[in-house]
Amino acid sequence: MMTNTMQSSRTYFLDRIRVLLTALVILHHTAIMYGAEGGWYLRYKASAQASGLLLTLFCSVNQAFFMGMFFLLAGYFSTRSFESKGPRRFFTDRLLRLGVPILVFGFLLGPLSIALAETPTGETVWSFWWYLMGRATFSIGPLWFAYALLIFSVAYLLLRFLSPRKFWHLPEAALSGRGVLLFALVWGFAAFTLRLWVPTGQERGSLQIGYFASYILLFFFGCAASQARLLEKIDRKLALPWGWISLLTIPSLFTYAILSGALKGGAFHVNGGWTMPAFAYAMWEPFVACGIMLMLLWRFRVSTNPWAFWKKLAPLCFAAFIVHTPIVVGLGMMSQSWKDYSLAMFLTVGAASLVLSFGVAALLIKLPGAKKIL
Repeated sequence: MMTNTMQSSRTYFLDRIRVLLTALVILHHTAIMYGAEGGWYLRYKASAQASGLLLTLFCSVNQAFFMGMFFLLAGYFSTRSFESKGPRRFFTDRLLRLGVPILVFGFLLGPLSIALAETPTGETVWSFWWYLMGRATFSIGPLWFAYALLIFSVAYLLLRFLSPRKFWHLPEAALSGRGVLLFALVWGFAAFTLRLWVPTGQERGSLQIGYFASYILLFFFGCAASQARLLEKIDRKLALPWGWISLLTIPSLFTYAILSGALKGGAFHVNGGWTMPAFAYAMWEPFVACGIMLMLLWRFRVSTNPWAFWKKLAPLCFAAFIVHTPIVVGLGMMSQSWKDYSLAMFLTVGAASLVLSFGVAALLIKLPGAKKIL
């Protein structure tokens, strides 16, 4: 049997990827605040078209892979958790670790974020926050991820009872260029089909269902890849060609948009429906995402002498994810006098938000009982 030390040394690189993904979430929301396309508690108009396009490009590439990769890693460790804890403890652990943060954010930090962004003239942030909490205002915000992960975890638990054990054992042969291509095509067609029902940007039950084709596929792929430790076996031969495919794919959608006259006000609707832009966007996402994810999994694994600070940041990721929303919004409000300098403020507020989010997280995990949840 493999020792805990050997297991942790083999998966430590995945913790470093989680740190990067958490940082990207914080920067992603900061970018939306300063002019990128997307929804957020506080939004300023981009100071120039070029600034808005650059921030939107950043967010579009992020959206293609970063939350999906969170689900991939969550699925990867869900199988191990289920095997080591058993069904009952697995469920109660997920309920505690995901349910409590949802409630805390939804009834406390979500209303605080609203108050920071929308306090009416003549009131203080604190009085308006108290008013919102008094009305039991619930705002799930980025904790939709924990909500979705809780649903996926219950679905996994049920499927483990219904499906044969061997169904959850993907062979190493799945790590092939042909396998990745098939996965990307299924992802793209599934996303396009799903968005005929719920376009991106629309919610059902507090979830943007239009993005869930990739989340579902990646979570359950992670579950099935865990036994053979497939994420720890991705090599240069597989990752590098897909990295080039991703790099070449990124500008293609924006080139298509420009040629279609989107910059001149022409229609270019990618959210959903029977349109070529919607189909192009649905197929663009997996061909961007697969290369980025494979490159991260390969490069982080083989890197030598990684920055020692990664190890200190890794246990703080979930707490930083939970608390970053009011921090980003609060800094955005405090610096609104400079909101017309979109790119500069994105970099400045983004950097400050990273430091403060992880700093507050470091304090939170020292609270009694916090490590059982965070």
